[in-house]
Amino acid sequence: MQFVANTEPETTWTHLPPEYAIPATAPTPAQAQRYCRELARTHYENFSVASCFLPRSLRQHFFNLYAYCRLSDDLGDEIGDPARSLELLHQWEAELDACYLGSPRHPVFVALAETVRLCEIPKHEFSDLLTAFRQDQTIRRYRSFQDLLGYCKNSANPVGHLVLYLCGYRDQERQKLSDFTCTALQLANFWQDVSRDYAKGRIYLPLEDLRRFGVDEAHIAAQRNTPQFIAMMKFEVERAREWFRQGLPLVSRVRGELAIDIELFSRGGQEILNAIERQGFAVLGRRPVVSKGRKFILLARSALGKLI
Repeated sequence: MQFVANTEPETTWTHLPPEYAIPATAPTPAQAQRYCRELARTHYENFSVASCFLPRSLRQHFFNLYAYCRLSDDLGDEIGDPARSLELLHQWEAELDACYLGSPRHPVFVALAETVRLCEIPKHEFSDLLTAFRQDQTIRRYRSFQDLLGYCKNSANPVGHLVLYLCGYRDQERQKLSDFTCTALQLANFWQDVSRDYAKGRIYLPLEDLRRFGVDEAHIAAQRNTPQFIAMMKFEVERAREWFRQGLPLVSRVRGELAIDIELFSRGGQEILNAIERQGFAVLGRRPVVSKGRKFILLARSALGKLI
């Protein structure tokens, strides 16, 4: 689906497909929903698989949320120019404001407007994500694990809150359990992508842990999986597993369809950690991956667990 972008300089989004641009005129709600649906199904194979367990009435809302998260992340991570990313994220937040005021133009926000209205989602759950993506443009190292958790509070945890709002859950108890799972997923992705993130100039491993285990940043740059680095990664993997364990009770506190998705993504994140362990925690220069066969087994286990 193509939209004609506004030709004014502030809405020229370089390094991104033209359909990411804010159009001069808003699409119809049907066009906007189709845009989000196609984006979700094209960009993330696991999303469309997992969403088959959701009630049909919620699927479009999940597509809308995914489209927002996907494009927001792209603006922060795929531009290659921090100053330009900050400019585009500012424009994106202006569209978020317009969404809550009833006058958005981008298809994501046109579709999202109905989700926001029906589910009564607070705006900060969306804007907190943008705070994290802006942070990525200026902060490339994290002094402590607590500092990293502060980043995850904005970069990961709002996603879980959005899903809970969508399914009618607004209580802090479930949100806290969701935070454990979402933060654990973020940590698993960080530990999986140490080399990829370093290529972008970022180290998410806490600097206090590098010092504690005697790991030099030069080891990461040279992709040297030293005994010290292996010991540190073993510690980080176990710490992430503990966060998954703390979040897992959420599965039993939500309805069946959502429980399957939560368990699937939680076990998928744990499988990333298992993949790291299977290759001896040596993640530098060799990204651990979860095979399609393992993904299918996880999917089947989660589904059967709710049917038996």
